[in-house]
Amino acid sequence: MSENYQIAPEIAEAEVFISDEELEQRVAIIRRFRELLVEQRDRFQNYLTVLDKQKTLIESGSADDLSVHIEMEEKIIADIFSVQKCIEPMRAVFANEWAENNAPTNVAELQNSLETLKSEAVLRVNENKKLLQSRMNVLRTEMKTIKNNPFILKRKTIYNESNSASLLDING
Repeated sequence: MSENYQIAPEIAEAEVFISDEELEQRVAIIRRFRELLVEQRDRFQNYLTVLDKQKTLIESGSADDLSVHIEMEEKIIADIFSVQKCIEPMRAVFANEWAENNAPTNVAELQNSLETLKSEAVLRVNENKKLLQSRMNVLRTEMKTIKNNPFILKRKTIYNESNSASLLDING
């Protein structure tokens, strides 16, 4: 029982083989996209490390070290955004070239791990933000108690309530 199947013209046209040059271009796109994803993943891992150190600095109260870490954090964020500007067009090209189910598995895994790192970074940033706000509230309270403390504002000496002159004329 043999049946002859005919391929629809749309499907027959879709089964076009790609040239070696186009294949090389696609491989180059995958490689570059993968490199960018690895680079971005490494930056996010560095960022998470800085956020962990920043958390311990917030808890310890070292303002100078904290400001250094904040500067490092700003540089890493700038790097992350610059790489992201390169990744977005590559992601669009990659999506156009390969459907999600035909995407190379290592690239899809990198994209998933990058998304996981991004969400982890957001959680840690929010955690550090809350810690910093509570630390600032503690410092504000301490400043208010110092400001309202009469012993710190006005030191007791034997001359505070004296009725003697406080200025002396040496010219005569």
